[in-house]
Order: sequence, then structure tokens, then C-alpha cells
Amino acid sequence: MIVLWTDALLFILVLMLLILGVYMSRKAHMRRPLRKIGRSKTGMAALVVLLFFLLIGLLDSLHFKDNGEVISVLDYLARPLQENSEKTYSAPFAAYLYSKETITQADGSTRWGYPRLRYGGAHLQDPEREKSGDIAAKGLVGFAKGAGLMLLFMLLLWSFFKDRHRHLLAHGSTRAVLTTLFLLVSGFYTLVYLSSYYHVLGTDKVGEDVFYQAIKSVRTGLVIGSLTTMIMLPLAILFGIMAGFFRGWVDDVIQYVYTTLNSIPSVLLIAASILMVQVYMANHPEEFNSLLVRADMRLLFLCLILGVTSWTGLCRMLRAETLKLREMEYVLAAQALGVTRSMILFRHILPNVMHIVLISVVLDFSSLVLAEAVLSYINIGVDPTTYSWGNMINGARLEMARDPIVWWSLAASFVFMFSLVLAANLFADSVRNAFDPRRAEHG
Repeated sequence: MIVLWTDALLFILVLMLLILGVYMSRKAHMRRPLRKIGRSKTGMAALVVLLFFLLIGLLDSLHFKDNGEVISVLDYLARPLQENSEKTYSAPFAAYLYSKETITQADGSTRWGYPRLRYGGAHLQDPEREKSGDIAAKGLVGFAKGAGLMLLFMLLLWSFFKDRHRHLLAHGSTRAVLTTLFLLVSGFYTLVYLSSYYHVLGTDKVGEDVFYQAIKSVRTGLVIGSLTTMIMLPLAILFGIMAGFFRGWVDDVIQYVYTTLNSIPSVLLIAASILMVQVYMANHPEEFNSLLVRADMRLLFLCLILGVTSWTGLCRMLRAETLKLREMEYVLAAQALGVTRSMILFRHILPNVMHIVLISVVLDFSSLVLAEAVLSYINIGVDPTTYSWGNMINGARLEMARDPIVWWSLAASFVFMFSLVLAANLFADSVRNAFDPRRAEHG
């Protein structure tokens, strides 16, 4: 087993979230918002999509050595997609290359045309007539197998809960979860099954499967969004609440720090930091003996520098909200009764700003996933050897200038990125509605 820095941090983050979930479920005042989240059809359906992306990211974060090469569990499972590469571009579900070239025929003569792909549609004798029916038939078989697995899972679930928790199965949010899971598993299994015969999202300039690239990019998006958010969150909460509650010289110092930090162009700061990391790795090659380790270190440092430069906006909002909350009657009453400042901050201020934190966290998560594409476009993002949606978009900008255009790399990265960001936003909206004290249910 090979453990990279980002692997360890990602699993630690998942463990912390599990511990936080258990802790919250044991607190009476936390059960109401948790139940409210559980009753939200949209929120629970979005959570299923997020957990699906998280599962892919965790599979890609379990690394081991195979014949001297460091690969992940996802690499091992998706090895056919990685190995079945073509010569160059091919469109989704194509049986021929996307551009014409000179073809040498069996009799030694040559002609100008579209060569057959080595793997995509190679089982077809006459692609022009057979392809449409073959795709429909194999797609139906793949969907039937995926649906069969889900129906078996639902049957086991029903047999387990039918006597003790039958009311849970009849709940609207449970039906939304099972429906989302059914469509997600069946659709994904269909694409995986079709990938054994076709390149379902086409191939790129070097003939690599775009579907494989999009799946591998999930981990990078999760790492950028989650680790960066977790780095900036403690800084923003600590400094924002302290500045608003204590005021005076504490407020002045914190405002000076984040104002100074905001005055530095973030792009220049990120570029300088990435350059420092590259210089350090070049001067210490013995510590970075593989491309994977070098790429992982650059990804980790990018998360750190993004976290350091991203906390100021949330800090400002928390400071403003704390300035208002410290004048509320219940805070003044707690001070009059002699409650310590630390207890007031923990029991009265922090819970009442958590809805702002949750909204900002998801918006920052979404913006960080999108920002990675912008940073990769100007070559200060993740390493070029790292699979990411940003690198896919960066490569697609030249492909869009071709005639005819190569659109599928851009479309694939957009669809995957859009799905992750939309699911995060929908789930965050449900969490905000549940934890915002001003939206709390009465009676």
C-alpha cells in the first residue's frame, strides 16, 4: 500500500465527517435539523450523488504497487479503458477515426479515408448498418444488469426493514434516495458496459479514452474543493468571530491581516508559490522519485495556498454577523449571568453563524472546483500529468479551433463538473434550511 499526502488527508477528512455525524446524532438539539435534512427529497437525492462522487474519489485514493508501477484501485478496475487507446481523435461511439488519412489496403493500394478504430466498434463487420442497433442492444443489456443489481439491493433492503422500520421505506425522501440511486447505478453501469465495446465519450488527441479521463478527474475536484475548504474554514471562523466579539485591538489586528492579504493579487501569489515548489522539487529529486509523488505534492501545495488566500471573504461576513449577535438579548443576558466568554462564543455565537458558514463552504467548494480549471488554463494549477477537469478544458481550447471541432472533451468535463457542483449546492441549500435558526420550526 502506497499512501500519498492527499490520500491520507482525504481519508482523515472523511473520518472527521463520520465522527462529526455520530457526535451530532447524539445531541438532542442537533437531531431536529438532521431529521429535517432527512425529510428533504432534494437534499437526500443530492447527497446520494455526492456520495457517489466520493466513492469514486476514495477508490482513486487507494494506491498500491503493481509490477513496479504505482496505481490506484480505480486504475486497476478501469484498466481496459486505459489500455484500449486509439491513434488519435475519435467521436463518441465512433467506429472510425475523426480525421481522414492515407489508408493502405490489402492489395497494397492506398486511398484517402477514415481508418477503423483498433478497439471502438472493432467487433462490427459493417459499422454503417450495424452500429445503431448494436449500441441500443448493448445499452439495454447494460441497463438491465445495473437495474437488476439495484432491484436485488432494494429487495434485501425491504426484507430487512419491513418489520421494524417500515415507515422509513414509505417516506418520500427514502423513495427519492432509492430512485436517484437506481438511476445513478443503472446509468453508470450502462456506460461502463458500453465502454467494453465503444469509447462512449470519444478519445483525445493521443487516443486516450475521455470517459476514463473524466472519471479520474473526480478525485482532483474533490481534493481541491474539500481540502482547501477545510484549510480556510478554521481560519475564517476563528478570526471572524474573534474580530466581531472582542473588537478593539483584536479587531484592528485581524482586519489589518486580511486587508493586507487581500491586497496581494491571488494569481501572482499562487504562481509564485507553485514556482517555489517546483524549484524545491528540482533541487531535491531524491525526495520525489516518481511523477505521481511530484504531482501529488503540487496538488497539496495548491490546496494550501488556495486555503490561505480564500478565508478572508468568509471572515468578513462572520465578523459582521458577530457584531450584530453580540448585541442580542440572549448574549447580553448570558454576560449578565456571568457566563464565560468562551462559553458564549461556543454556545451562542457559533451556532447562530453556522448557516453563513455552510452557505459559504459550499459556494467556496463550487468556486474552487471551477477555479482549478482557470488556474490550469494559465499553467499554475495542478500538474499537467494529473487528471483534472481543468486540464481537460485547457486541452479542449485548442481542439475547439479545429474544423470540424472536437467538442466531447469539453462537454465531458462540463457535465461531470456541473453534476458535482449542482449536487453540492442543492445539498447545502437543504443543510442551510435545517440549521438556520431563523428558519427553525416552532411548536
